[in-house]
Amino acid sequence: MKKRKGWLKIALITTLAASILGACGSNGNNNNAGTSTGTASEAPAGSSGEKVKLTMWGAVPAEAGPQAVIDSWNKENPDIQVEYIRYVNDDPGNLKLDTALMTGQDADLYINYTLTRLQKRVDAGVALDLSAKTDYNIDDQMGQDAAQWKIADKYYGIPTKKNMLFIWLNKQMLDDAGLPIPPVDWTWDDLRDYANKLKKDNVYGLLQHDAAFTATIDGTIAGLGVTKPDGTSNFDNDLWKKQLQIVHDMMFVDKSTPEYGEQVTSKMPVDTMFLKGEAAMLSAGEFIFRNANDLTNFPHDFKIAFATIPKVTADQKDYKYPGGLGDVLSVNAKSKHQDAAWKFAKWYADGGMLPMASGGRIPSSKSVDNKQAMDLLLKGVEDKYDTESMNRVVFGQFPSFQLSVPQQALDARKEEYEKYFLNEQDIDATLKNMAKRHQEYIK
Repeated sequence: MKKRKGWLKIALITTLAASILGACGSNGNNNNAGTSTGTASEAPAGSSGEKVKLTMWGAVPAEAGPQAVIDSWNKENPDIQVEYIRYVNDDPGNLKLDTALMTGQDADLYINYTLTRLQKRVDAGVALDLSAKTDYNIDDQMGQDAAQWKIADKYYGIPTKKNMLFIWLNKQMLDDAGLPIPPVDWTWDDLRDYANKLKKDNVYGLLQHDAAFTATIDGTIAGLGVTKPDGTSNFDNDLWKKQLQIVHDMMFVDKSTPEYGEQVTSKMPVDTMFLKGEAAMLSAGEFIFRNANDLTNFPHDFKIAFATIPKVTADQKDYKYPGGLGDVLSVNAKSKHQDAAWKFAKWYADGGMLPMASGGRIPSSKSVDNKQAMDLLLKGVEDKYDTESMNRVVFGQFPSFQLSVPQQALDARKEEYEKYFLNEQDIDATLKNMAKRHQEYIK
């Protein structure tokens, strides 16, 4: 295994972002900024004959749907013109967005991809409190899962899409190995066995996208509770220990999944590798559809099937699946054009975002026809998917969650399990340190 230290840079960037946000959040004006419902000097859009210019930040490449959305809006609304700015949804990318929000750069609207990131922005006073907006009912439009995004019982953004995270399967490889599509209620022992049977020379049994790497431990702690009955951290629980050990063994004993250090430092393109037939299984989200459906740049002749993210053990109770709603669109509380931004946000959520369905982003609003979204998703590639497993897993209903843990604690957790996967500390020290550092953030 090559000795790499790329994760140290990530940790440093995360710390810097937290420091900047903390400084902004301690200026004594959080509540005023976070609950503002408009800017006194803002005139109605187009009232002076001048165009209002808005900027919207999101992590999806412009060509994968967002630009088509923006073009549609701009054509219909000459008085309010929107520009899309893409940021990468990683630590450096979020730091770039946070800096723009806090320093008054152009950032009127932005998409949040985790509750912890949104919480930071609420604390920093750059997310508009939507509780005073009586012209749009988020609960009615988006359903009960939307409430997972409330902070102090208030919305600071609209959850605009159905979140999905699952195991992508090369069905041809499963068939060749005599393996059925896994049942919904499978475990990590089952997945390890599949990966062992599916691995070949130059073919991994399993690849994991960074966004999906902690899906099982997150779903486990969401069911167990992030703290024990005595109020102390639950980050040292036995289920986490078992799951982390399984992944470690898959890396270093089975060789059925890449060693963590090699994957991170080489920035392994796991989605591309899966579509090229260099892996039999891929743990990732619906965002892979935009490449899987692009047969020009990502040609493949195998059919894709789907399985759920496995539980740790068969008898595990209260396990929750990564899903629910996502892509939370917020209005910057410091924007000079909040009314115009809010008008765009409502339009986007209630169907304006439909061009992004072809890339797997299915709108969550009840105003959107699900069949239309599914048709866009599968248009021209209907024969590339196992529709039975797709309907069962991708469009299935499972108990889901949004993990409510401070981002600093998640960053600390990542630093510790990275040491384990880099063979710099053992599993017991890893669990002990994760719990100890989490305890520091428990209030």
